[in-house]
Amino acid sequence: MRRTACALLLATILASIHPVAAAEPPAAPDPEAWRFTIAPYAWAVGITGNVKVRNQTIDTNASTIDLLQKSDSLIGLMTYIEADKGRAGVYTDFVFAKLGFGASQTNYRNPIAGLKITTTANAALTYQLFIIEVGGLYELFHWPSSTQGSFTALDGLAGFRYWNNSINATFDATANINFSDLHIDRSFGIAVARSDVIQWVDPVIGLRLRHQFTPRQQVFVRGDVGGFGLGSQFAWQAVAAYSYSWQYTGYDIAAAIGFRALGVNYAQGGGVDALAINEIYYGPIIGVSFRF
Repeated sequence: MRRTACALLLATILASIHPVAAAEPPAAPDPEAWRFTIAPYAWAVGITGNVKVRNQTIDTNASTIDLLQKSDSLIGLMTYIEADKGRAGVYTDFVFAKLGFGASQTNYRNPIAGLKITTTANAALTYQLFIIEVGGLYELFHWPSSTQGSFTALDGLAGFRYWNNSINATFDATANINFSDLHIDRSFGIAVARSDVIQWVDPVIGLRLRHQFTPRQQVFVRGDVGGFGLGSQFAWQAVAAYSYSWQYTGYDIAAAIGFRALGVNYAQGGGVDALAINEIYYGPIIGVSFRF
């Protein structure tokens, strides 16, 4: 009995010195962990406005169907990427398209006396467009709804949009003037007004409104303005889209459809070297996103 009592006393003393560690509960998922979204998409572009190449002004008015008949890559190499952590995030957007305009979608307004021009039967204008936008996002307001999984949120955004353009205008030309003085190439009665790469960077600020109807259905509307004379004179954008998502092997996959319009007013140089872009690019968008 004395041995048993001593053993119990010893065990009590040891337990007080080295208490048995309680089993720790499993760690909860970090609500502030980074989340990533990759969304390749197609933008079926239509264009209205005008461009100026070597002081030759060309009015453009082409629908998506018109451009499909002449363009090499009307739809291609467009991707949106976003990474967010809590209420803050960063994003980038890539757009590349090579657009071809036929004679029926272009009209030349030439200021030089004595120069008669008409568009050729083939592509009268080739326009290569490359845009990269990078920026940051922050959720300004969040309004939960009484419906399970439903909410409305307003995000502020700020960033930069890099433009890279090249334009070739081709036309028949007959004139008693020196084409070399105009910096226009001429061969067999065909003249080409070719721009060098036109590039600039616009600051951009805007808002994005998101509404989650259900855990699977969302609609968003985004608007921004930029340029302010620091790159282009002025630029603007409006986007609206609806998406439906589902789970697949641990990933959130969503199909989206919407409409996008992007406008810009840019000018540089003077005289025969004057270049200008005053265009609105518009059309439906369709894509798929992967969130993880």
